[in-house]
Amino acid sequence: MTPLDFKQSEPLTIGVELELQLVNTSDFNLAPDADDLLRRAAKDACAGELKPEITQSMIEINSGVHSRYETLLSELRATRDRLALHARQMNVAIAGGGTHPFQKWKDRKIYPNERFLSVSEKYGFLAKQFTVFGQHVHIGCASADDAIYLNHALIRYLPHFIALAASSPFYQGVDTDFDTSRLSIINAFPLSGTMPFVSDWRAFTDYFHTMYQFGIVKTMKDFYWDVRPKPEFGTVEIRVCDTPLTVDRAAQIAAYAQALSRRLWEERVDWINPDLYLVHSYNRFQAARHGLGGTLVDPATRTSIGIADDIQRTLRELFPHAVDLQSTNALEALLAIARGEGNDAAWLRQTFAEQTTLPDVVREQAARWMH
Repeated sequence: MTPLDFKQSEPLTIGVELELQLVNTSDFNLAPDADDLLRRAAKDACAGELKPEITQSMIEINSGVHSRYETLLSELRATRDRLALHARQMNVAIAGGGTHPFQKWKDRKIYPNERFLSVSEKYGFLAKQFTVFGQHVHIGCASADDAIYLNHALIRYLPHFIALAASSPFYQGVDTDFDTSRLSIINAFPLSGTMPFVSDWRAFTDYFHTMYQFGIVKTMKDFYWDVRPKPEFGTVEIRVCDTPLTVDRAAQIAAYAQALSRRLWEERVDWINPDLYLVHSYNRFQAARHGLGGTLVDPATRTSIGIADDIQRTLRELFPHAVDLQSTNALEALLAIARGEGNDAAWLRQTFAEQTTLPDVVREQAARWMH
């Protein structure tokens, strides 16, 4: 059987996908206006791509491919401004955040394309519950085996990305006591979780074809893993992040992924082993539940460390790489978050305390994203 083809790409290039909320400007509930907004924006020139998502109150931004944080940030800001202009003409607002705080999943409508209708048929009500909003970060890899190595190595650091990007404390009208409730929705899918601990691309290809022959998967899109190879792009894709409340934060998180990947490739760490996966579910839960206030187990030392402390230490170690990548400003912003400024989940809770109603929170969310 023919192996999966892994498209070689420029190492350490970065790109992002951002899933965004469309809300009406009267009650700030979700608005099923994706078609209209995408149609209006279709004639605009842009480096990336705008796409529908699984339900009709969602759209997705796919950025272009970038070697530097600053050019990614510039593109995302330009796309935001363009979308915000069209949205205002429609009396619709656009918001970041990993969940809409009070929408009801039963009210959602599946976007009518072949893949989304197939997902709905396969997963039933889970498809409508999948009206959650994430940021995916792609990192270019020179080879398929490089992608397997990086996929394993990043598992150790996924709690950092979860905690820094967390922006979904509210779901279905309540405070969930999680910094990111979005990940709990994704956990319901049978093909969520992590890639198996394979040694190289050949072993991964064997695994994929076995799953294909079982009839469980047809393409890589059928795996909802926390981080996965993306062979058609030649990337590794980090998928645990909530959509941040601003495009600036989204670009900063991508810069962190780029600097971290650079160090992991240069050092070729010797702690890649199955222990990474033994502790991942615990570490992932800690980051989702407690955000920057959680703890993780370092599988290399078998000791616990605060997530915020681990982020700060890692960011400091990455600054020489950030100098070369011209992304020190991005890492400094993330360092401030870990030192006490707080993530977007903290901002949303504080906004709720000040505004007292969830529609008011969504109004402030949209204002923050669109400006």
